[in-house]
Amino acid sequence: MTGEPEVVDYVVVGSGAGGGPLAARLAEAGMTVLVLEAGGDHENDNYRVPAFHANASEDPAYAWDTFVDHYTDPAQAKRDSKAVAGRGVMYPRASTVGGCTAHHALITVYPDNDDWAGIARATGDPSWSATAMRRYFERIERCRYRPRPKMLPRWRWLADLLAGLPFLSDRYVNRGRHGFDGWLETHLADPHLVMRDRQLAAVLLSAVSRTLAGWLGRPLHVWEGLGSLVDPNDWRVQRRRLQGLWLIPMSTAQGRRSGSRERLAEVRRRRPERLIVRSESLVTRLLLEGTTAVGVEYIEVPGFPAAGATGTPPAARQVRARREVIVSAGAFHTPKLLKLSGIGPAAELRSHGIEVVCDRPGVGENLQDRYEVGVVSRTTRNFALIEDATFVPPAPGAEPDPAYRDWLAQRGVYTSNGAVVAVTRKSDPALPAPDLFIFGLPADFRGYAPGYSASLQRSRDRFTWAILKSHTRNTAGRVLLRDTDPRAQPAVNFHYFTDGNDTAGADLDAVVAGIEFVRSVNEAAGGVLEEELWPGPEVRGRDEMRRFVQDEAWGHHACGTCKMGPASDPAAVVDSRFRVHGVNRLRVVDASVFPRIPGAFIVLPTYMISEKAADVILADAGRRPATRSFR
Repeated sequence: MTGEPEVVDYVVVGSGAGGGPLAARLAEAGMTVLVLEAGGDHENDNYRVPAFHANASEDPAYAWDTFVDHYTDPAQAKRDSKAVAGRGVMYPRASTVGGCTAHHALITVYPDNDDWAGIARATGDPSWSATAMRRYFERIERCRYRPRPKMLPRWRWLADLLAGLPFLSDRYVNRGRHGFDGWLETHLADPHLVMRDRQLAAVLLSAVSRTLAGWLGRPLHVWEGLGSLVDPNDWRVQRRRLQGLWLIPMSTAQGRRSGSRERLAEVRRRRPERLIVRSESLVTRLLLEGTTAVGVEYIEVPGFPAAGATGTPPAARQVRARREVIVSAGAFHTPKLLKLSGIGPAAELRSHGIEVVCDRPGVGENLQDRYEVGVVSRTTRNFALIEDATFVPPAPGAEPDPAYRDWLAQRGVYTSNGAVVAVTRKSDPALPAPDLFIFGLPADFRGYAPGYSASLQRSRDRFTWAILKSHTRNTAGRVLLRDTDPRAQPAVNFHYFTDGNDTAGADLDAVVAGIEFVRSVNEAAGGVLEEELWPGPEVRGRDEMRRFVQDEAWGHHACGTCKMGPASDPAAVVDSRFRVHGVNRLRVVDASVFPRIPGAFIVLPTYMISEKAADVILADAGRRPATRSFR
């Protein structure tokens, strides 16, 4: 250890969707906050350009080289075409300021209301109710695709009249419960981009609409198709739990990526004396006095993780927290850090020679993810939309492609993530809410494997329907220590499908139902889609489709490894106020706290719990949150 430890009010470990907004909010409230981020603060076009998100996931400036296992059976694991011998399956993770918000696909979709209600029921804490949690979405969002409600007139009688009139009232009452003054700017993907290829767009959208109506057994309502209400984040859609055809909300600002990094940068500009973000600083352990967290120990790691983790670690530094330590290192590295610090399953800690400070069997357990597969088809001709797009930044001194020049003017295909239209539907009509999110993109996407980002656009005549299964039932994944080197990746096994605790195969059957639905859509598209390439015509019966899904499914929304619940639950790690059971002045605020995987995309729910955590931390510190009051 070198030098005397510095002292701040709060130490936040990690700058992603959990730690970044929280740190910014605490600093705005007058607290001194140090954010320690293992990765660097580099920024290039792979980060900035929304359409380059796949490039960002493999860019050494951001990518944390991560591989996971899907199964315990080696023979089954080898059946995955994406598997790398001796390593497993590539799992996109970022180590940089902003964490995985530096490479995610910018899809900003609200979770199901029951995701919040389930936490409220499990913890007995009504502040987690769906109605209460919606206020955090309103706080975060700066909606740019719905009009801000007008102010009602001062005269009460006229205000009541305007607020009660059908149609007209929507101009004055925020019935969609969007936010308009938050830090996360949201836009709908521009349908005019697809209309550049008018014939293809018309046929595909028509096919989806007709086929979805057929599955529902009735015509589509206006709010379920491309009518006046195409917004899956509208509060009315959430309450009705609608199936439908939607445009996709994205978190972009002026055509560029927007997320945790931009939130931190904006607060640092205004409050540099309160918010410090220290990159290339890997936290190696928590400093504990008995069962009280008093700070952290970290090492400076230039170029990490691309520089590797060989040799003797550099000398450690310490920083102490006057108030609390908050761990926001993500679903893999938060449990790793807790275990290295003596918090976790006693038997596992002792097997690595780690002194047990707090025996919490749930640390690293309950790992969950979504399942995703792609159905890839060849079209009859190349897409006009991407004909001249290279999907790479221009080399120094080189002439940029036309799409890049459009992006510089804040328009065009590069301002989007590539996905425009999505379908939400139930895999089983008996389900209370849609559990499939299916979106189309003009690319050949079969999952994550080394080099996948370069191959996505290699052929311009490919179309993929990506099928995402939300609300998965399997909770049997685990994160275990490989060794005690804090630079090492933990051992991650998701125990897919029946290898886990979904022994009835409900998740598997749901994904198969998604493939069947997509194939019906493709058949309705007529002659535009020439041939299915993946899984291909040889995969036909339900047994063959089940085998394909078992072999080829992937995920990238890991969560649940420090689940929230009452202290009486031995599997719970934190309480409803994010406090680690059995350890004082220590909280976990990231996707690892979700007891069950929320919604279809995890970044927005994580932003929301980050904001909620800021409120409860400030309340426990005797400070009123320094934000405008909720309407």
